Amino acid sequence: MMTIAIGLALALVIGLTLGLFGGGGSTLTVPIFVYVLGFEPKLAIAMSFPVVGATSLIGAIGNWRAGNIRLTNALLFGLVTMTGAYGGARASRLLDGREQLFILGVVMAVAAVMMMRSARQEDHAPSASAGASMVLYVVGIAVGALTGTIGIGGGFLLVPALVGFGKVPMREAVGTSLLVIAMNCVSGFAGQRDTQDIPWLFVCSFSAAAIVGILIGARISGRVHARTLKRGFAVLLLVIAVLVLWQNHAKL
Repeated sequence: MMTIAIGLALALVIGLTLGLFGGGGSTLTVPIFVYVLGFEPKLAIAMSFPVVGATSLIGAIGNWRAGNIRLTNALLFGLVTMTGAYGGARASRLLDGREQLFILGVVMAVAAVMMMRSARQEDHAPSASAGASMVLYVVGIAVGALTGTIGIGGGFLLVPALVGFGKVPMREAVGTSLLVIAMNCVSGFAGQRDTQDIPWLFVCSFSAAAIVGILIGARISGRVHARTLKRGFAVLLLVIAVLVLWQNHAKL
């Protein structure tokens, strides 16, 4: 009972970070399922899709109402990432669960570094460059493939890509990325359709806690100093990434 309570509290943290930053928090979902709640890696990845997808969708709806989603960008970019997510999910059948966790550890470390870097600089879109749209869609395919393979949302990559290559203002990039993440998760879950015995009651409870978190995060996002929070969360991600890599390196 205590383990479940801890898991739900961590679900709140996942939602909170998604609401504040538009990404990063979803990378914690699979490690929580595996190392805190004791689920098998492949099942944990399949479970992460409805959790991250539902939470991101609720966050996206709130941002849409506030005028912080560029719907055309989200739909076009989302269709590209959904292709990658479905392909990644189908290809993940070739990987052992421990190999997927190792990849997840690497991705978490990258997310930590990117979040730390973003905390050190002003959030603004750089000047346009030739081929920016093509780079954006390449990033979309890659993020989608990672989503399908290891069950992450990919917001830590989507937000910088939308700002840097899509010329989307930061606040709108956060909202747009949440809708893209939700689309990714639908496609990734469709690609994981062979997975059986998903504990839907628990998944719904975990999702509900994460949704509460994202609503709180969205409400307070304009009132907190995001840089300090990003630094602290980046350190947390990096520590967990090291633990995941250490745990699975010896088993590969």
